[in-house]
Amino acid sequence: MLSWDEFEKDDDTAVQADGNPAAVAMDKLDSAGDAAAHEAREVSANDSAAVARAKAALNSLDIAEGLAELEGSAARVKVDEKRMINCRADLNQLVPFKYDWAWQKYLDGCANHWMPQEVNMTADIALWKNAEGLTDDERRIVMRNLGFFSTADSLVANNLALAVYRLITNPECRQYILRQAFEEAIHTHAYQYCIESLGMDEGEIFNMYHEIPSVAKKAAWGLKYTRAISDPKFDTGTPETDKELLRNLIAYYCVLEGIFFYCGFTQILSMGRRNKMTGVAEQFQYILRDESMHLNFGIDVINQIKIENPHLWDAELKEEATQMILQGTQLEIEYARDTMPRGVLGMNAAMMEDYLKFIANRRLSQIGLKEEYPGTTNPFPWMSEIMDLKKEKNFFETRVIEYQTGGALSWD
Repeated sequence: MLSWDEFEKDDDTAVQADGNPAAVAMDKLDSAGDAAAHEAREVSANDSAAVARAKAALNSLDIAEGLAELEGSAARVKVDEKRMINCRADLNQLVPFKYDWAWQKYLDGCANHWMPQEVNMTADIALWKNAEGLTDDERRIVMRNLGFFSTADSLVANNLALAVYRLITNPECRQYILRQAFEEAIHTHAYQYCIESLGMDEGEIFNMYHEIPSVAKKAAWGLKYTRAISDPKFDTGTPETDKELLRNLIAYYCVLEGIFFYCGFTQILSMGRRNKMTGVAEQFQYILRDESMHLNFGIDVINQIKIENPHLWDAELKEEATQMILQGTQLEIEYARDTMPRGVLGMNAAMMEDYLKFIANRRLSQIGLKEEYPGTTNPFPWMSEIMDLKKEKNFFETRVIEYQTGGALSWD
């Protein structure tokens, strides 16, 4: 049996041969550790039959076979080997970073962590239960938006977990995608918390994406871009499959999160600015902060794929991407008209249409495409201020605390 006395004995011969005492000491430590691990595998008289079988099974474990199952090469990774898609470097080696912006977004997401129960819903419950607390138009807006968002974030999370994570071959980006998937779960939790707190019919709200046309169309539009890449047999590596992934990223980041969320967020946050449904509005404000980061991350990923694979970004795909964003804008305009058939909360469907066209222009330009709604302006400049939110409230102490990047929750 090995003892530390034996391990500590000087080995002058080894030192002289190697000329590096530190290296020799490390070699001896490695040898001692390997021997100790081997000794632990030996069956003892105290082992049960089941333990003995477990040890015997591990004796035949082929390490090389296990390493072969890892994605990419098992060699140490060099920065230049990293790529957004179709990378063969070991995906389990996080560093060295190639895309520092992805790691920074992961850190920022962690710094902005929040949970739905931290938001006080007492005033919302009283207002919702008061028959004269809200107008019919305002109630319609709250219900429609909770109906859409309660399932929309689940669709995004499913797309990330079942498809995108597997196909993005950069570990720091994968790290952020894991954080984003968790945030989508928090958002779904937040909508459920609002629905439960207000005593709404959960079946009615959660099934709107089946039953309400303006909600169902948006969900159906997004789902068609998930079907191909969520197939376990789907893989990138050809121009056709690489373009399919790129379409999915444009659909989910530029349209679902980049356009489909904006009408509803503007409506709910406008209520908060008027001191109505302030708890729901506060939840939405934190969600919007998360979604803004998701959007920026997705656009960076899309543009990086274009840089690394310029042959994919041909005239055909550019036209297709433009059409995707324009279709998404049209669906959101229809949703705005359905949720807001007449003026309410200092806005109307025409103003919302202008805003959505303004947003569409931004999405187009962010991925290098021509703006399709020239001359449109932002009728809701206060939304830009909210999206630049950089500070979080400490709900338990009901005061504002600084985080790494400041900004306050307020309805001014």
